[in-house]
Amino acid sequence: MSFSFFRRLTFFLGPLALAIGIAGCAGTSKPEPKELGANIGLIGVKAVWSTQLGAMENTMQAHVVGSQVLLASSKGIVTALQGDSGSVVWQVNVGMPLVSGVGSDGQTAAVVSEAGELIALSSGKVVWKHRLGALGLTAPLVAGARIFTLTADRTVTAFDAMSGKRLWQLQRVTDPLVLGQAGVLMAVGDTLVVGVAGRLLGINPINGVSRWESAVAVSRGTNEIERLVDLVAGVSRLQSNVCVRAFQTAVACLDANKGSVVWNKPASGTTGVGGDAEYVFGTETDSKIIAWNRTSGDRLWESETLRWRGLGTPLVAGQTLVVGDKSGVLHFLSRTDGAPMDRAMTDGSAIVGIPVLVGKTLIAVTQKGGVFAFRPE
Repeated sequence: MSFSFFRRLTFFLGPLALAIGIAGCAGTSKPEPKELGANIGLIGVKAVWSTQLGAMENTMQAHVVGSQVLLASSKGIVTALQGDSGSVVWQVNVGMPLVSGVGSDGQTAAVVSEAGELIALSSGKVVWKHRLGALGLTAPLVAGARIFTLTADRTVTAFDAMSGKRLWQLQRVTDPLVLGQAGVLMAVGDTLVVGVAGRLLGINPINGVSRWESAVAVSRGTNEIERLVDLVAGVSRLQSNVCVRAFQTAVACLDANKGSVVWNKPASGTTGVGGDAEYVFGTETDSKIIAWNRTSGDRLWESETLRWRGLGTPLVAGQTLVVGDKSGVLHFLSRTDGAPMDRAMTDGSAIVGIPVLVGKTLIAVTQKGGVFAFRPE
């Protein structure tokens, strides 16, 4: 993330300050990772297609709808690709730079521009725009004929998906420093689940009334950076069980029906978590990978094999754990102990967001805008 991007976001937020890549901006050096060595190749990962869509910000998570994957580029191109072939289903240039990923229910898609506009699309065309009160790095959620947004001033807003009319708004005033990463915004049953600072909120999507809220991390410290406890994108959900990460503070699993905390463990990572019915997986700031028991929160294993490689959020694909690094390498690991099983190369730039599955096809996106699809043989 560039310094110019930091400046323009901070300017847009006014009295709020946006923290982006604190360690990177400070110029601190990290230890060099060990050489990977020869690829074991136990799985036999096959590259099936690739394409180029233009540079992407770290906040631009790929979004899967049915057999398609939806992507937004920094220059304002929104694209729907067929997951098995990479063919373009539709593509539109919204005419302005974008900062969020795409949200969609299969009928309506939505993105947020660098200028703070919510843009709704349908049938590959822009249907309406609405100026938000602050920047939105989190991909909009499109559900129930509504579009929900989470902006950097910690405001949650609901819009009518067809007309663009604002239906309700909920704002929480917290610490002035906010994180320059996508946050938590999702639907669990009939509840809108949102991360606001270090808390997870359950909201009635019809009227914006809070149903419950639970603390994942409590703001502590002697300065604003130490008190930063925003929840970050990359959530593992199993029915009503939702597991999240608070930036550099904790990993927790909650019951989204009741809003109660199932377990909460200290953790120092900056990216989200993945998981399945048995495990919750996350990477720490030093790229150590940790597996927690989903039921109890007990630490089951940890791996230091890929330390200092700048790992992102892991994805569970069957019996394999897939995680991308800052050099564009996809690592395939055993989900039971983290042992290396295979790896695949992209274009040498960092993997953006979390790899996604479209059927049996694994898709990863890079900062340079490369979209790469793989399939186990």
